Parts: sequence; C-alpha cells; structure tokens
Amino acid sequence: MTTPLSDPPVWRRNEIESPCIQICVVHPATRLCTGCNRSIDEIGRWSKMHPDERSEIIAELPSRQSTPTGRRGGRAARLKR
Repeated sequence: MTTPLSDPPVWRRNEIESPCIQICVVHPATRLCTGCNRSIDEIGRWSKMHPDERSEIIAELPSRQSTPTGRRGGRAARLKR
C-alpha cells in the first residue's frame, strides 16, 4: 500500500493552533499581548486548554484591543510637570 503524495505521513503534524505572530509585548494598561491580543493567563495556559476553549478565544481575538487608542499625553503632558 502506498501513501498518496499529497498527504505523506512525514508532513502530518499534531500541533496546537496558536494565534501567536511572534511580536510578544504585553501592554501595561490592557495586560494583553500587542501581537496576538491574548492575556498573560491565556498565553500561559494555551497548551493545556481544550481545543474548544482555544477556538472560542481565537474567535474573540479580533474584537479585542491590545493598545488603547487615546494618547498618554506626549510633549504637552511632559511640559506640565
């Protein structure tokens, strides 16, 4: 019996799906990763989560905002000190 070339067993992988894009910086105010929008807790538990829980989080990620849109003050805030 031969294996079809389109799906050789050497290329089959059983890896956990992850939204990580390797830009791992946690914003201090939101406590979310600015790369993937996951929380520190979610990142830490990711490999132990049930696939259904990971799928729910992945579906929710686009609606999260890891960095606030408002400015922190810039030059005007520094001059007020």
